[in-house]
Amino acid sequence: MKKEKSIELLNKAVAGELASVHQYMYFHFHCDDQGFDLLANLFRRTAIDEMLHIEKLSERILFLKGDVEMAVAEGVKKIHDVKAMLDIAAKMESGTTSEYNRWANECSKNEDSVSKKLFEELVAAEEVHYDRFDLEMDNLVKFGDNYLALQSIERSKSVHAASGSGTSAAA
Repeated sequence: MKKEKSIELLNKAVAGELASVHQYMYFHFHCDDQGFDLLANLFRRTAIDEMLHIEKLSERILFLKGDVEMAVAEGVKKIHDVKAMLDIAAKMESGTTSEYNRWANECSKNEDSVSKKLFEELVAAEEVHYDRFDLEMDNLVKFGDNYLALQSIERSKSVHAASGSGTSAAA
């Protein structure tokens, strides 16, 4: 087994996952601020999934006696438009899926079947993320700004219900 190459690929994956966590949390904060709870929660949950991927990748690196590089692959894109957020997220997941497929094959060539299997498992998880973002993009295209307005209205209802403002003073 050529573990140095696997460690290099695993660390590239850690860097990409860290960049995803930062990007998705940025999107989460902005969707939350705009009252789009469903999308804010989607980005938050996806960021947490990506953190769990970092943990798995790091455990494998350490098992191979490598050091986990915690460098982020790229900076956060400052995007506030929801459609652009979903588009970027889908592209990120699609790109990651392609990379992980290539890296799984490379690990196989280097006789590292465990890292290969890890990359294959991550491909499946990234495809789920892509599917979620693609579905939300479809909803946004189908329903337009009404889709986002409904999310804001739902938040307003729950805020008012929680504060008791939904009851009449005369009643």
